[in-house]
Amino acid sequence: MPDSAPATTDAKAFAFLLNGKAGSCDVATATTLIEKLGAEHGVDVEVVSFGEGSDLAALAKEAVDKGAQVVAAGGGDGTISAVASALVGTDVALGVLPLGTLNHFAKDLGIPLKLEDAIGALFRGATVEIDVAEINGKIFLNNSSLGLYPRIVRQREASQRRGLPKWVAFLRALLYVARNHSSLYLHLKVDQAGSEFRKTPFIFIGNNRYELTGLDIGKRNSLVGAHLWVCKAPDASRGGLLRLTLRALAGRLKDEDLEATEAKEAWIETHSRHAHVSADGEVLAMEGPLHYKSRPQALKVIVPQRAAAAA
Repeated sequence: MPDSAPATTDAKAFAFLLNGKAGSCDVATATTLIEKLGAEHGVDVEVVSFGEGSDLAALAKEAVDKGAQVVAAGGGDGTISAVASALVGTDVALGVLPLGTLNHFAKDLGIPLKLEDAIGALFRGATVEIDVAEINGKIFLNNSSLGLYPRIVRQREASQRRGLPKWVAFLRALLYVARNHSSLYLHLKVDQAGSEFRKTPFIFIGNNRYELTGLDIGKRNSLVGAHLWVCKAPDASRGGLLRLTLRALAGRLKDEDLEATEAKEAWIETHSRHAHVSADGEVLAMEGPLHYKSRPQALKVIVPQRAAAAA
């Protein structure tokens, strides 16, 4: 990461946007903690809770218009990404309260997962600038993909609408997609290289490099590498894909199991005019061609002092 700014509490106004539907979010408890710790640090705070269907970018812009110099998002990766999209390219910093199920972005930034610790780190933290990525103008912080994952998410959401719990719905979706496996046909162009035809079960585009092997699988060591990480799986049978998945879950992937490259930009065309694409867990139908690019150090975010110092 680049040099960090001084501690963030010098007469700054903080707006907190809390997702009341997030996995571990109790709005009343979170609000009490925020107000208590804000008073202790002499910080002006405003807390807004929201539910399903809210326009988070609009809420973030409204907070900025009211004078917020830090807009903190409380929720999962999707919530944080949506709020961040309104702050990219501005001088307003993003704060992160990891209240979701997986909290990948918070973990990669070294933000504490315990709510009270995360709030305290936010008031005592330092501001750094990190990369974001975009697809056809849509910002994402973690990753985007085509193929397997969007199919699983769509099936999971359909099961949840029928009343199944999230994890049960996920397992049913995983089994359904495995039984009905089909390859993705696409043309891929990376930076200035020529276009190549690919047949693959999935393609994954990360905002900077993800670890593939060992205990650090699925983590990023840096969010300031100024590149995309384009990762493709070789075409495989249903059994081969299952074995690949099991090795990934066990942390036993090898570098040669997947094809990965770093790039500033990438273009993807599928055989359909529209493609189902995931971006930070949200699945969208997007019109092709899909244009991915890295936006280096485009987002200010508050991280714990120790994380800024280590970077």
